Amino acid sequence: MDAELASLSERIGKALRERSLTLATAESCTGGWAAEVVTHTSGSSEWFERGFVTYSNEAKIEMLGVRPATLAAHGAVSREVAREMAAGALKNSKALISLAITGIAGPTGGSPDKPVGTVCFACCRKGEAPVAETRHYEGDRENIRKLSVIHALETVLSLIAAARTVP
Repeated sequence: MDAELASLSERIGKALRERSLTLATAESCTGGWAAEVVTHTSGSSEWFERGFVTYSNEAKIEMLGVRPATLAAHGAVSREVAREMAAGALKNSKALISLAITGIAGPTGGSPDKPVGTVCFACCRKGEAPVAETRHYEGDRENIRKLSVIHALETVLSLIAAARTVP
């Protein structure tokens, strides 16, 4: 693991531990890479509850409770699906914070409306509505996936920093 990701792993672990929070991940295009980064740091079982790798629409529906109607209306790469993935990760775990990543890492699969490099993120705390956003990245598949993981985990760090009390 490169130094940037290793440092991010340590920072996530420290922040979660200090707030007595646990994390669950719901990943599609990153294939579990965010979970891998989080668990790189020794002792991560204290703050990482579980990860869901839901690459197919069926997995998103079965494991996270994403509604077929949401997938049909917005597509798997959408803020709406990312929100449902994040909410489903909390519902199907004991975690107190979740993150979700769904996107098009390429080199194929893009469209004029959703080109390669389109990635949707959602993050939430238990009892709160998920916050979602869409980003667009350049580069090859590896670069898009890595930038997505970094952004998702930095978003979690921001959410933790904003948390004043343990839920």
